[in-house]
Amino acid sequence: MDIAITRDVSRSIERCELTHLAREPIDFERAAAQHEAYCAGLAAAGLEVVRLPADEAYPDGCFVEDVAVVLDEVAIVTRPGAASRRGETAAVAEALRRYRSNVVTMRGTATLDGGDVLVCGRQIYVGQTPRTNAEGTEALRRAVAPFDYEVTPVAVTGCLHLKSAVTAVDDATLLANRLWFDASEFHLPGFIDVPADEPGAANVLQVRGQVWAHPGFPKTFERLVKCGYTPVPMDISEFVKAEAALTCKSLLFRRT
Repeated sequence: MDIAITRDVSRSIERCELTHLAREPIDFERAAAQHEAYCAGLAAAGLEVVRLPADEAYPDGCFVEDVAVVLDEVAIVTRPGAASRRGETAAVAEALRRYRSNVVTMRGTATLDGGDVLVCGRQIYVGQTPRTNAEGTEALRRAVAPFDYEVTPVAVTGCLHLKSAVTAVDDATLLANRLWFDASEFHLPGFIDVPADEPGAANVLQVRGQVWAHPGFPKTFERLVKCGYTPVPMDISEFVKAEAALTCKSLLFRRT
């Protein structure tokens, strides 16, 4: 992954969309500092960090993962499930056209959030949630069909997105809360289960061989260490209040 697209935090983040969490005050200054550390970490790992400016019209704008799915062969600009977020796509689409000649934009009544899309090699798992409908899943399937990807819908309950419940630690292992999704759809050989009292801890971010994890979930952090990983702590506590996680805050992809 050579490119990281991020978007700066809007002061309006306190008005972010929430589905499963009660609203808490978000400290903007602390959130901005956490975002700076996140972007600095990406740059330190050797990625070219493309920082889009904040837009006060979009409280959730810093969660760029939801508005695009970027593969080597194609970038798909999504139609987010929350109507308030659909204006976020234009700036991200413009940035993506610098790196992908093939950019597809979802239309019509299809909805899909990138947070529901987990890519594992040529297999793409798509969470079926209030933010991602069957039409959105089918639109993604059509967009990637020429490139030999297999798309598998996955039932999700109890959380916002599929990647709230499961992410890949490496090419063979998933970190998961299996109470929140249908794990039988997955074909990877290994699962690391998050502790029962840290149900929201399953989102980690792979960054050029590193595994970033939120230190606010210490038992999961320790479990990763015991499984032989060396997780890099990346504090996103203010964004957790916005029902977000580590993968939400960037689009990571290879330069082609």
